[in-house]
Amino acid sequence: MILFFLPLFALAHIPNQSYIFLRIYETDDIHGRFEINIREVNKVFGTDFKDGVTLGDVEPFIDDIKAYLLSNTSFSSDLGNHNIILEDTGIFEFNLGYFVQVYFHLENTKNLPKNLNVKYSAIFDKDNTHRGYLITEYNWRDGVINEEANITLDFSPNKTQDTMDLTKSSIWNGFYAMVKQGVWHIWIGLDHILFLLALILPSVVRRRKNNLETHRAFNWEPVKTFKSAFIYIIKVVTFFTVAHTITLTLASLEIVNLPSRLVESIIAFSIGLAAYHNIRPIFKMKDWVIAFIFGLFHGFGFASVLSDLGLTNEFLTLSLLGFNVGVEIGQIAIIAVIFPVLFLLRKLQLYPKLLVYISIVLIVISLYWFIERVFDINLMLDELITSWTYEIAVSLGLR
Repeated sequence: MILFFLPLFALAHIPNQSYIFLRIYETDDIHGRFEINIREVNKVFGTDFKDGVTLGDVEPFIDDIKAYLLSNTSFSSDLGNHNIILEDTGIFEFNLGYFVQVYFHLENTKNLPKNLNVKYSAIFDKDNTHRGYLITEYNWRDGVINEEANITLDFSPNKTQDTMDLTKSSIWNGFYAMVKQGVWHIWIGLDHILFLLALILPSVVRRRKNNLETHRAFNWEPVKTFKSAFIYIIKVVTFFTVAHTITLTLASLEIVNLPSRLVESIIAFSIGLAAYHNIRPIFKMKDWVIAFIFGLFHGFGFASVLSDLGLTNEFLTLSLLGFNVGVEIGQIAIIAVIFPVLFLLRKLQLYPKLLVYISIVLIVISLYWFIERVFDINLMLDELITSWTYEIAVSLGLR
């Protein structure tokens, strides 16, 4: 059964297949795009396009391609026919070939119908082994946020018509999807994780009051109770949460916006400053100040994630709430893993040195990212680390 259904659930953009991607909005029509492999274009129009084709190469045939798609596709519902209004075109490069993209939106979909009837017969007359797939790429109520493997309908020469049910969706699906997005993006946001690590490293130790200037970095003593360490964690994380919630909301509502390059550079800098504070205190007994000030910029970073997800103003409040809840769940999970280990290690004579050496490593990483982001250069190492992090997350079933 797995082998039989594998092609249906495999990633999109397989040769000998064409696709309709739909983005379903509550009050802004249904938007979408066609994607057809350049080899299929050759079959229909007798052309000889090769991989590496550009939009300029295909331009003379664009009108014919559009007319062909319109003649082989239709959408209707209980509201009547939904005319396909074609828009921009493009070329999508994929490791399995090049695809012609034709964007569109459907008329008369300001109010969503209960069911959407779809007819699709492109390429079948030229290749009876061809298959077409309709993929729901975005539907907030259905909990679908920017997915390219969410096959909703499939078409073949013997099945050129099918119906898409839009009544099963719920706002809770969308809310839950945003929670998952929040968890996922804090877990893959290595800069956010390292900032949290820098903040909680000193949670299980305190500086000795008779601290000598020449040995300031290593002069720590373990906390005596779990309560004092836990209160430290709660205070720091609360200020960080309040801060990034403020700016995430302001940015998402487009009240305050900062350049992405500036935000990402300051986020990188925040890791180094928090780590340096562990070696030489900047705000004595006020670690929460760093968490709050730089938490504001981390909030702008989270807002850019929401922007990349293609969210509109629909369900914005629930999206913000769900994403924030997910971020907090992700933070709690990270702290739940790290904090008990730190608490168990706090009495070891090695811990003060460990705290300092880890902080030094964090400073180096921070400077590396800061240089990359300020000067807009790619030093490649972070891509390798991100790849490793992604593979670990996938192996643990987190993605």
